[in-house]
Amino acid sequence: MNIADKTLLITGASRGIGRALIDEALRRGARRVYAGTRGPLPHADARVTAVKLDVTSAADIQRAAGAIDRLDVLVNNAGIAPPDDLSNAEVLERTFAVNLFGVLNVTRAFLPQLRRSRGAVVNHLSMVALAALPVIPAYSISKAAALNLTQSLRALLAGDGVTVHGVVLGPVDTDMNRGFDIPKATTESAARGIFAGLERGEEDIFPDPASQSIADGWRNGAAKALERQFAAFVPGSAA
Repeated sequence: MNIADKTLLITGASRGIGRALIDEALRRGARRVYAGTRGPLPHADARVTAVKLDVTSAADIQRAAGAIDRLDVLVNNAGIAPPDDLSNAEVLERTFAVNLFGVLNVTRAFLPQLRRSRGAVVNHLSMVALAALPVIPAYSISKAAALNLTQSLRALLAGDGVTVHGVVLGPVDTDMNRGFDIPKATTESAARGIFAGLERGEEDIFPDPASQSIADGWRNGAAKALERQFAAFVPGSAA
């Protein structure tokens, strides 16, 4: 999947990795970038079109899907990581509404366009999808569920020619990670790593130094082997 001359939709595009992905897609020659945001998004490049898109709003999703008739790459970047200790069910529900059901509902809405283009879905996950970070358990649980969703969609959509990629992000210097005093990749380097992995056709993309340190272990581990075995139950999957 070469980004040049492609049309992309990036959710959560107003700041952080989402904003960096817009600029990186333009640098790689994208034809058009739809930037999903909940507010205005001024951008000097005419190839960027802001789209009002709260991923928890069925009306926003339906409106966006009706307005975008061509799509090659959907990047499900929108996410939240509220501090919690699992004592408040509303926090868990709100986190799942964005990080899991937002991904599923946006993907489902744009499947007709992606099937026509034989395009790609890119879901932003996290290293905490593989092992929980207990200081943000709601986020960790939602990303683990989003990993399973990514694996399921990968097998279910393979027969339609739609590829599904999971981005296993390590710490990146965003507002979400502001409170963690640890080494962090820049948003620009993460964006470069994400699109580089997509263009190499990697199912699981490890775009930063922290995530790259576990990439070989994941790709050659038991969990990945099981994913391939289980995918074989879906007719037409590339298991």
